[in-house]
Amino acid sequence: MREYLLTLCITAAVTYLLTGPVRKFAIVAGAMPEIRARDVHREPTPRLGGIAMFFGLCAGLLVADHLPNLNEVFEKSNEPRALLSGAALIWLIGVLDDKFEIDALIKLGGQMIAAGVMVMQGLTILWLPIPGVGNFALTQWQGTLLTVAVVVITINAVNFVDGLDGLAAGMVCIAATAFFLYAYRIWYSYGIESAAPATLFSAILIGMCVGFLPHNMHPARIFMGDSGSMLIGLVLAAGAVSVTGQVDPDAMRLFAGSEKEAVHQTVPVYIPLLLPLTIIAVPTADFVLAIVRRTWRGQSPFAADRGHLHHRLLEIGHSHSRAVLIMYFWAALIAFGTLAYSVNSASMWIVLGVVALSAIGLVLLLLPRFTPRAPRWAERFVPPRYRRRKPAAVAQEAAAAVEEPPAMAGAAAPGTGTGAAAGTRTVNGATALGARSSRLDRRKAGTSR
Repeated sequence: MREYLLTLCITAAVTYLLTGPVRKFAIVAGAMPEIRARDVHREPTPRLGGIAMFFGLCAGLLVADHLPNLNEVFEKSNEPRALLSGAALIWLIGVLDDKFEIDALIKLGGQMIAAGVMVMQGLTILWLPIPGVGNFALTQWQGTLLTVAVVVITINAVNFVDGLDGLAAGMVCIAATAFFLYAYRIWYSYGIESAAPATLFSAILIGMCVGFLPHNMHPARIFMGDSGSMLIGLVLAAGAVSVTGQVDPDAMRLFAGSEKEAVHQTVPVYIPLLLPLTIIAVPTADFVLAIVRRTWRGQSPFAADRGHLHHRLLEIGHSHSRAVLIMYFWAALIAFGTLAYSVNSASMWIVLGVVALSAIGLVLLLLPRFTPRAPRWAERFVPPRYRRRKPAAVAQEAAAAVEEPPAMAGAAAPGTGTGAAAGTRTVNGATALGARSSRLDRRKAGTSR
């Protein structure tokens, strides 16, 4: 565990220290596209954050290769080299997209090639534990196709959810933490060496996200771009492929009886066909809904829009930070709920706890639909939005709204650096949205929510 933690810390430190210089490089290179209709930030913000994350990945693998225990992963398996090869390819494609906006089909082809490179070097699904059947051995073509599908779906699920400051990095960090605990339990508790690469990949992925998040939290000073979102999606998929397709469930010997019974009992741990979906269920659900929505409208599945889950959270009245925290909550609930259920699937308390937390999450999700007002005696202890406004203040705000010229609505004073117009002329990396209480204000700011 100490070597895993050291690898995680080195990865996080390298990613954090390199993100600042990468931001300056992105500004000089002009990797700051104009504000688009679907964007929620008000100022052009540099991308290419994936450069720092990639070098953090390289640093983590390099450190792990020189540690006494983790060095065995590199000696007994070719999976770390396969991950580095696929990551380098997908990272290069992402960098080109962040700078030149390459076509979506070209990116899809690059994702498939990166997955194929990993398959050629041994990172592939060899068999599937199927409930009631046992281990089902896959042919070479079946394993290749399934591996490519898992990698492409996971990459695009993470890429689709990368729409708010800190959202993708935080959700993947939560998922990677749950995945690390899961893979480490299989490797350490049951002595299955085949789970060691997946454990290493998860530790490095946590470090990449932790190192980048301080620069990416709202208001973000830099975005990871496709170079980062596709990279962390590929690393997460590589861990899922490794532990799903190369670890024999029967080797865990958790249950006495036939192999079919063992696989049936351990299916909460593996969930082989749906493992990436359970680990990143929220971005995957967003991915599926986006595909259905765009296809229903006659659009390309890769056509960008403002119908993602995080956009809808902003639409119903959540602030930027609260929308991100709600997405964090659901990602943690699903990931750690699955992890807890895999440890003790017979415990009814786990199921009840997940149900209770889901109810709390739904209440928080719908909270903006209600505007509770605190009693007079408690107003000093609650945020201003829950206080009762005095009639005089309401009348004064209405009079100010009538007197203000329409052309000035949403505009910023010269030199303030706020507002949509000023945002296009400043390069400070801030992405504050300002007031969110009125849909009219957001439309005036150039968005379509």
